[in-house]
Amino acid sequence: MPEPFEVLTMGRIGVDLYPQQVGVGLDEVESFGKYLGGSASNVAVAAARYGHRTAVITRTGEDPFGRFLHQALQGYGVDDRFVTGVKDLPTPVTFCEIFPPDDFPLYFYRLPKAPDLEIYREELDTGAIREAGVFWATVTGLSEEPSRTATLAALEARGRRDITVLDLDYRPMFWPSREAAREQYQQALPYVSVAVGNQDECDTAVGIRDPHEAAQALHAAGIELAVVKQGPKGVLASVRGADGRPDTEVTVPPVPVEVVNGLGAGDAFGGALCHGLLAGWDTERIMRFANTAGAIVASRLACADAMPTLDEVEQLLNTGLEEAVRAR
Repeated sequence: MPEPFEVLTMGRIGVDLYPQQVGVGLDEVESFGKYLGGSASNVAVAAARYGHRTAVITRTGEDPFGRFLHQALQGYGVDDRFVTGVKDLPTPVTFCEIFPPDDFPLYFYRLPKAPDLEIYREELDTGAIREAGVFWATVTGLSEEPSRTATLAALEARGRRDITVLDLDYRPMFWPSREAAREQYQQALPYVSVAVGNQDECDTAVGIRDPHEAAQALHAAGIELAVVKQGPKGVLASVRGADGRPDTEVTVPPVPVEVVNGLGAGDAFGGALCHGLLAGWDTERIMRFANTAGAIVASRLACADAMPTLDEVEQLLNTGLEEAVRAR
C-alpha cells in the first residue's frame, strides 16, 4: 500500500494575479505577478514547506492556467494526482488590490462556474482521505453541487478521525446568504474535530461572534479544538473537555510585522497548524508557531510563494520570545 499523506486538503484552487504596484487601484496597476492561489491549495503548499507529504483534491480548467497550477503544485512538492481537469470551464483567476496595512480587496473571477465546484463524490479516493494524518476541507466546497455532496461524503468517510479540520473560510460572494451558508456549515460540523475561522466566520457557523461563546458553541457541535482568530487581539484556541465545555483556553497575541499583503496569512496559519498538530505540540506552542507563520506571509507580497520554512518560523518565533523575556 502507498504511504498515507500526512496532509490532504480539499477545496479551492486558482491563479492569483497580484499587482506589482502597491497602494493603487486595479485601474491604475500596470503589471501583475502570477501565483498559485486558493485556500486549500495554499494550505497544502504551506504544510509541504515543513517537509510533509501533502496533496490537494481540487479541479482546474483544461487550459494554460490549469497547466500552470499543476506545474506550481509539483514545484512546491504537493502531489497533484487528485487535481483533475474540467472541460469547457476556465481556470479561475483572482485579482487583489494592496493597500497596506489592512485593506486588500479581492475580485474573484469564477464564472460561469469554478472547476473546483465540479468535484463528484464517485471520484473521491476515500481510502486516501480516511488514512491521511490531517484532512483539511474548506467550506467553499459546500456552496454548490456536486462539490457539496462530495465534501460531505469525504468528511463522512473520514468519520471524525483526528485530525479532521473544517476551514470556516466564509466568502459572501459564494453564497446566497449567511443563513444559507450556516445551514451547510451545520451539516459539516458533526464530522470534524477542528474548526478554524475568524469571528465573522464563527458567526456564520454558529450564529455567535463573541470568541469564547463561539468556541463553546463549536464544542457543543462536537468540535474538539476551536480556533477563533481575533485580528489585533490575537488568536483564541479552545480545547473541549470530557464534559463538552472548554478544558483549556489559550489566547496568543499577534506577531508585529510590517504588513505588505495580509491575504495569505490565514493559509500560512493553516499549514503551520497542521504541522503543530501532527507534531503533537501543546496548544499554546501550536498557536504561537501558526501566528508567526502567518505574520511572515503577511510581510510578503504573494501567498503560495511566500510560505515560510521551518527555520524561518522558528527564527522569528525565538526572536519574539527573547524580546518578551527582556521586556519583563
